[in-house]
Amino acid sequence: MKVIKFAMTTAFALAASTALAQDATEMPATVADIVMESADHTTLEQAVVAAEMGEALMGEGPFTVFAPTDAAFAALPEGALEEAMMPENREQLVQILGCHVVETKALAADVAQMIADDGGAHPVTTMGNCNLTLTRDGEMVKINDSVTVTAADMEAGNGVVHVIDGVLLPAM
Repeated sequence: MKVIKFAMTTAFALAASTALAQDATEMPATVADIVMESADHTTLEQAVVAAEMGEALMGEGPFTVFAPTDAAFAALPEGALEEAMMPENREQLVQILGCHVVETKALAADVAQMIADDGGAHPVTTMGNCNLTLTRDGEMVKINDSVTVTAADMEAGNGVVHVIDGVLLPAM
């Protein structure tokens, strides 16, 4: 009986360690990796490179990144993105991108709970010192009543990425 118990315990431990090793190799290392590997975030990747923020997003974290799609950037007023990406406007670009990063890991279930706990609207301050308000519209999470989280919970070793359909801009 002891031999069977030992064998079962060893098998369970081996299976658990194998599962953890597989999860670690399948999960992108950083939130920056998720953005770089996404076909829908090439503009965001270019902006992160222009702002020289890639190294920060590869850091320890934890981070929650609200990642605008290429279509979200395309919806900005004509010339706005090009102007923000000019080298002389790097500081402005860093602030805009900072509006999309929160220094914590918040999965969709966590966000829903925070919204519920705060009576339907949860305030968030980003790395770029932007004040966001997260709410629910049915099953969807809205940011500042105008941007929708369209895909959630793309986890990385240093945080999570949620895809959004708009660009979050600092209050001017």
